[in-house]
Amino acid sequence: MLIDDITIKVSAGRGGDGAVAFTKNKMSLGPSGASGGDGGRIYLEGITDLEALRPFRYKKEFVAQDGGRGGHRLNDGATGKDITLKIPVGTVIHNKTLDKDYEITKIGEKLLMAKGGHGGKGNFLFRSSHNTSPKQFQRGLSGQSYTLRLELKLIADVGLIGLPNVGKSSLLNELTNAKSRVANYPFTTLEPNLGSYYELILADIPGLIEGASRGRGLGIKFLRHIERTRVLFHLISVESENPLRDYKAIRVELKNYSEVLLGKKEYAFLSKSDLISTAELKKKIGVLKKSKIAALPISIHDWESIKMVEKILNKIIKDKKA
Repeated sequence: MLIDDITIKVSAGRGGDGAVAFTKNKMSLGPSGASGGDGGRIYLEGITDLEALRPFRYKKEFVAQDGGRGGHRLNDGATGKDITLKIPVGTVIHNKTLDKDYEITKIGEKLLMAKGGHGGKGNFLFRSSHNTSPKQFQRGLSGQSYTLRLELKLIADVGLIGLPNVGKSSLLNELTNAKSRVANYPFTTLEPNLGSYYELILADIPGLIEGASRGRGLGIKFLRHIERTRVLFHLISVESENPLRDYKAIRVELKNYSEVLLGKKEYAFLSKSDLISTAELKKKIGVLKKSKIAALPISIHDWESIKMVEKILNKIIKDKKA
C-alpha cells in the first residue's frame, strides 16, 4: 500500500543553558562561563523511493537533540545533532502551524523545517567595567516545533486513467511487469501503482467515478496524482454500453478538479477489444470518432495492439529527450 498522505510533528532541539563559572588562575582571573550550544535542526530531503513515507505510519514525532550546556573555561556547549527525514520527490509539505506550503521536486533537495533554539550566554559575556564578576547567564531558547502534513503527488511520465475496471492495471502489467492486482470488479486498485517502461514512469491511477472531483468514491485523493503526469492514457472499456459517455464523464472530473489537466496530451484507447465482435468494435470506434476522439482498440491478448502502444511510448521517450 502506497502511503501518500500523512501528518507528523517535528521539534528542533532546545538551546543549551549558559554557564556561570570563574577562573581562579592568577593569570586570568574572572568570569569564564561559556555559552550553551544551539539545538539540533530538522531537515526534509528528497529521494527517489516512493515508499519513503511508510515509516511515518509508525513514528510520527521527531525531536532533534538539545544543545549542550556551556562549560567552564569558555568551553561552549556542543551543538545538538540534526535530524534529516527522507521523503519522496514530489512531496508537498503543508506546515499546518504556520499555514505555509513547501515542495520538494528534486533528488537531494533539502529544506530546513525547524530551527534549533539558540544557546544561552554564559556569564563571561556579561562582564563589563562595572561588573567584573557577573553571575548572570541565559537559558537556552526552545527550538521550533511544527505539525507537517506530507502529501505525495506522483511525478510520472504517463498516467493511466479511466473508470473502474477498464483494464488499466492489466495494461500496466503488460507494459512494465508491475504486478498490479487485477480482478473483474470495480476498485480493484485502491492506490496508485507504478511501473517503468525503459526511462518512462507509468502510473496506474485508481478508477475515477463521476463526482470524484467532489470527493465521491476515492475522489480527490487520486486526482491530485494526475497533476504532474506529462501524458494521459485514457482507457474506455469496449464492454461499456456508452463509451462516449464514459469518456466524457472522466473529462468532466478532470475539468472540475483543474482545467490544467484538460490541456495535457491525451491518447484514448478502447480496451479489452477482444471481448466483442469486429463489427461491434468498429461501431464503437465510429461513435467516438464522430466526437473527434481517435481511440485505438487494444487488448493485452493482442500483441499487435500492444506493439502500437509501445510505439506511442517510444515516441514519448523521443520527445522527452528532445
